[in-house]
Amino acid sequence: MLKIITNELLTDLSQKAALLPRNRLNFNFHEELVDPINRMLNAFEPSTYIQPHKHEDPDKREVFIILRGSLVVAIFDNSGNPQEFILLNHLHGNHGIEIPAGTWHTVFSLESGTVVYEIKDGPYIQISDKNFATWAPKEGHPDCAEYLLKLTEQYYENI
Repeated sequence: MLKIITNELLTDLSQKAALLPRNRLNFNFHEELVDPINRMLNAFEPSTYIQPHKHEDPDKREVFIILRGSLVVAIFDNSGNPQEFILLNHLHGNHGIEIPAGTWHTVFSLESGTVVYEIKDGPYIQISDKNFATWAPKEGHPDCAEYLLKLTEQYYENI
């Protein structure tokens, strides 16, 4: 079956994400979590927090292709120090990124309505999908907003 990404789909996904407590929402194109390639749209609002993580054991690549808005990909060393910030934004010329397995990373949105097409090796098994960084707050922890603000400030200091 054809799967078409329309402006209406992106707008609807972004509007729904903005109303959710996590301020993000994905729309899966893969029909089952055991699919060997997970493909989805992911809408991110600026206040959403994703704990830095890596995909290792099992090793998985992760790809983000920007469709709308601005998304920053932060790459870290093993101690949690940001090593690189990559802005995905059509106006700045970066349209996508492939993150190798075993690379510490997170993403954060700089503008409302940001949507990416995400591709990740499957299958998706929640308990082993991500290795979360112990040097960053867990999602839902009171320190998440402060950590995200600090990370965003570091990004702006490095541009």
